[in-house]
Amino acid sequence: MKHSILFLITVLAYTLGLNAQLPPSFGKDVSERARPSEMTKVYLTPSKVIWKSDNTGQLLINPEQLLKKGNGQLAVNENNLFQLKSTHENKPGILLDYGKEIHGGVKIAMGIKKDKSPVKLRLRFGESVGEAMSEIGGETNATNEHSMRDFVVEVPWLGTIEVGETGFRFLRIDVVEANQEVPLKSVEAAFVYRDIPYLGSFKSSDERLNEIWLTGAYTVQLNMQDYLWDGIKRDRLVWVGDMHPEVMTINTVFGNHDIVHKSLDLARDQHPLPQWMNGISSYSMWWLLIHKNIYDYHGDLEYLKEQKSYMIALLDQLATFIDKDNKETLDGVRFMDWPTSEIPEAVHAGLQAMMAMTFETGSEIMDIYGKPELKKKYGKVAERLRKHKPRDNTTKQAAALMALADLEDAQKINTTILKKDGVERMSTFYGYYILEAMAKAGDYDGALNVIREYWGGMLDLGATTFWEDFNILDTKNTGRIDELSPPNKFDIHGDFGEYCYVGFRHSLCHGWASGPTAWLSQYVLGINVMDAGEKIEIKPNLGNLKWAKGSFPTKYGLLQVSHTRNTDGSVKTEYDAPEGLTIIQ
Repeated sequence: MKHSILFLITVLAYTLGLNAQLPPSFGKDVSERARPSEMTKVYLTPSKVIWKSDNTGQLLINPEQLLKKGNGQLAVNENNLFQLKSTHENKPGILLDYGKEIHGGVKIAMGIKKDKSPVKLRLRFGESVGEAMSEIGGETNATNEHSMRDFVVEVPWLGTIEVGETGFRFLRIDVVEANQEVPLKSVEAAFVYRDIPYLGSFKSSDERLNEIWLTGAYTVQLNMQDYLWDGIKRDRLVWVGDMHPEVMTINTVFGNHDIVHKSLDLARDQHPLPQWMNGISSYSMWWLLIHKNIYDYHGDLEYLKEQKSYMIALLDQLATFIDKDNKETLDGVRFMDWPTSEIPEAVHAGLQAMMAMTFETGSEIMDIYGKPELKKKYGKVAERLRKHKPRDNTTKQAAALMALADLEDAQKINTTILKKDGVERMSTFYGYYILEAMAKAGDYDGALNVIREYWGGMLDLGATTFWEDFNILDTKNTGRIDELSPPNKFDIHGDFGEYCYVGFRHSLCHGWASGPTAWLSQYVLGINVMDAGEKIEIKPNLGNLKWAKGSFPTKYGLLQVSHTRNTDGSVKTEYDAPEGLTIIQ
């Protein structure tokens, strides 16, 4: 009972905190035009100086001052400030590290100088050191698309300026003009994020897995801005397919959050039928699948009923894209993920599987709606789709979906395709479904090794959030993202990438990469949600772990579980469940 009460108090506190009121001096007309922010802002001092253009102490003086936490207020009598001094020959610059990927901008405070005119500074935000040190364009493809990350600002004499709205960890500052003396009190990152509690948790005997779980959770939290974005630097948009792994992570970590409903409704309203969501047929299917997932976890029947007319019309529209041979013929953008986008056979196999899953799920939703005739109708469509067997394909992404849709045997798929060549030809988006297919095949040890090697490979390169894409073959002879790349090594960020993520355009904080967070809680902790959140089946799979424990947000409150491997190989499970929740073991 105590967990239920604490859970409700926490949710209410964070909900009520969003209802900010304007001061009484504001008239009603102003209040009606106001849109309250759901975000929190904090100011962070840099954690270190990575690089200086001058090491003589003549052009960059007292840089360590920037690493001291300040009070945010300028004064007329301050000394010992950080000084940049430019000449015609040398315009100094400095590169700062804020220690972790964040979303937001920067607040710069300048003290007194002889000349009261503002000073022009060039700012370069970067998700990697290489990006912060780059020039726009060229082979490494640094851009200002979607968010400004390379621009010039004017900082006032004895004043502050706050600019920027992007994803970054590093900031380079350069003086633009000659013969300038620039006394800076502080260069603080303005970190903008959704301040919500981590209700879910995961700990195990493998610290690498623990860090991966937490990194996936943080990656999604950063993308929970006004809406649920795919990336905080790029694209900063609601892409419905990208949302599916993100929503599974939100279910696992943050519980039933309104940002999911808000973003799903936005996508629905922005794309009235017969449009596909985001112009991509598979993304409309992901929209339906997400709705079933959140109903399964939270049991919000009223919200599911709000989707009834659109959902039935969507299923009827999808049914028109099946030929006499039971083969999908979807139009629009035919897309699964980027690595499979140039392989038509793989795209077809994936879409065929998604169609089967969508109609099976649609049939289940019609049962929830109390529409037996539609349940039967869409169930028969799912059966038809399973009669068509796409030609053999060897992409892990399509194979995983075929296993999940019961178009192929999961164990066979796992042995012949998913385990082949280790983590080569993975993708961070569809990596989640590869893990799901491995779990369906009962290969939990194999899946844990994939998580350690693939997602852990990003951590080994300095990542603090997970990336839009990651090719394990690119790691040969590359440097870390938090260091200057040596001349004899590739830049893992700027020298690689394909499709829309060539070079520095590549997002290093993409919510669709968070799959291991949801997967570890479901399959290692063994938390399987049933009956619209009324029941939890606890069925742990420790693999080679000695122990694992954690918490999980349910509709009744927090569930705490703990598993320990005994000397005889058996597993001892203990749990503390909130009142009202049924536990099955």
